[in-house]
Amino acid sequence: MNGIKKIDIHTHVCPFPEYYPGRKDGGPFCSAEEMIKIYDELNIEKGVILPLSSSDAMASPMTSEGAKYIVDQYPDRFLWFCGIDPRAMGNSSTTDLSKLFEHYKALGAKGLGEVTAPFYADDPMIDNLFAAAAHYDMPVIIHIYTKFGGSYGIVDELGLPRIEKMLKKHPSLKLIGHSSPFWSEISADNNDNVRNGYPKGKVTEGRISYLMREYENLYCDMSAGSGANALMRDPEFTAGFFEEFQDRILYGCDITSTACAHQYTLDKFFDGMLADGTLKLDVYKKIVRDNAVKLLGL
Repeated sequence: MNGIKKIDIHTHVCPFPEYYPGRKDGGPFCSAEEMIKIYDELNIEKGVILPLSSSDAMASPMTSEGAKYIVDQYPDRFLWFCGIDPRAMGNSSTTDLSKLFEHYKALGAKGLGEVTAPFYADDPMIDNLFAAAAHYDMPVIIHIYTKFGGSYGIVDELGLPRIEKMLKKHPSLKLIGHSSPFWSEISADNNDNVRNGYPKGKVTEGRISYLMREYENLYCDMSAGSGANALMRDPEFTAGFFEEFQDRILYGCDITSTACAHQYTLDKFFDGMLADGTLKLDVYKKIVRDNAVKLLGL
């Protein structure tokens, strides 16, 4: 352990796990106390709790209010984003969402997400949500999926053309990419058969690098098995990727239960890059901490 305290940009904590129906596999979500124990093992100072406001992602939505409740109990260990469904306050592409953004921002929300609602990434209601987030300077974490039905997330095709449209339309929107269909785009050999899984093998520079260079408002959330797989599949490529985009990559875990293990695997790999000199100390510190501090105004 190198002593640099990390900030986890992506976690899900349940305020009352005994009341919640649980995850898709039937297991319970972490309590705050369980997450803090994991954080102590991983040298994580704080985690950003992400509500899941759409029931398409969960048996029952995890709310902004629940996230805020946990932060109030453990203000030294957690921050929070608010969850706003694009259908809120009228189910319309022209709904004024300002009341919700102003309310949650006044309560201390640092951003919006994880956005998982089943719409195309450039749907008018998503567009309206992104416009409001940009107006209120709220970074947005998105979960992308490949189709409607079968799982959850905003939908985009191979190459993320709809995400690119939103990045171009909303230059002040800070969009944080996440999930397998996002991270599979790290390599040019991505295709529809593998983009929702964990593709293997050497990486040939793909769409993520192009989009990161073209749009300074795109960030990467390295959490979950999807982020771990993409970054660990070709360490040589990853070293260059970290170096080039060091200011917009955010450390994250996406721990949902005490059974999760991917965060330990990625942490060992990531810390190993620092130990063997593949990753410079200043770049490491940006990714695990400083980028989040800057992005969230901590």
